[in-house]
Amino acid sequence: MTTPRLDMIGIVTADLEASLAFYRTLGIETPREHEGPHVEATLPGGLRIAWDTEESVCSFVPGWQAPSGHPRTALAFLCATPSEVDSTYTALTAAGYHGETAPWDAPWGQRYATVHDPDGNPVDLFAWA
Repeated sequence: MTTPRLDMIGIVTADLEASLAFYRTLGIETPREHEGPHVEATLPGGLRIAWDTEESVCSFVPGWQAPSGHPRTALAFLCATPSEVDSTYTALTAAGYHGETAPWDAPWGQRYATVHDPDGNPVDLFAWA
């Protein structure tokens, strides 16, 4: 028996175009032209990330509802330097995205910050100090 390998991370979104714009700001090359409620991008190293609209998910998971309260998953983006954490956070918040935690020097040796994508998912930015 072979071991399954993580191949794709899926994001369910209320506004597909807004979500794609957010992740483009983080450097993910997403298709600008697409048909339908599903979009995928392949990241360096081969891992894929995909977005599906809430309506699309409801078509194959009857009764699906967006989670309420705090999310259980976050994406974390490694920045090249601590100053890149600061500049990326500034660019995202200046573009109108919610900054949850401004850049700070974490006791575990990283420069760290958190912003929310358009659906409220936390996206961490970090670099080794």
